Amino acid sequence: MQMMSSKAQDEPTVDFELCPRFEQTFSFLGKKWNGLIIDVLLHEGPQRFRDLARNIPRCSDRVLVERLKELETNGVIVRRTFPDNALIEYELTDKGEEFKDIMAAVHAWSDKWYCPTEADQK
Repeated sequence: MQMMSSKAQDEPTVDFELCPRFEQTFSFLGKKWNGLIIDVLLHEGPQRFRDLARNIPRCSDRVLVERLKELETNGVIVRRTFPDNALIEYELTDKGEEFKDIMAAVHAWSDKWYCPTEADQK
């Protein structure tokens, strides 16, 4: 979204053409499970795969692996391996931690405005 000056009234007008970064960000966050994975890591801290899978039970292991790889590729999480005991953990990077305020705002908005239907409860 770009602000442009109106020649006739000297009031800014808005060009609603989507910025590619804005579009990519919403596409990335809107991809099923990405937001929830980020939210779990924000609230629970570093997680092993099985802990993430337990916290997000409706996400299949295959899809969870795909999403974790995508989040890692985008620099949102880091996959840490510990060679002495074969432990692998997923943790938010500084970039991922910056979602904290965004996720809090989404929670606040949904608490205020979203009314789940019976179908959503299943």
